[in-house]
Amino acid sequence: MEELLEILKELHPEVDYETCDTLIDDKILDSFDIVSLITEISDSFDVRIPASEIIPENFNSAEAIWALIEKEMDE
Repeated sequence: MEELLEILKELHPEVDYETCDTLIDDKILDSFDIVSLITEISDSFDVRIPASEIIPENFNSAEAIWALIEKEMDE
């Protein structure tokens, strides 16, 4: 999770990712951020995020993103 938080902080250092659960809803992360984030996740965690998983619910919080990473690592 720490590595994910570091990746997120590179995108928007002003956000408290440990408490924020409206990253998409509040438009903190935009489509370019999501593309960058998916690339970084792929490189850092050696997982592929399927297009079907690129939905707002999976990117609204660091916890949701981490759950997605863990799910994909298990497959």
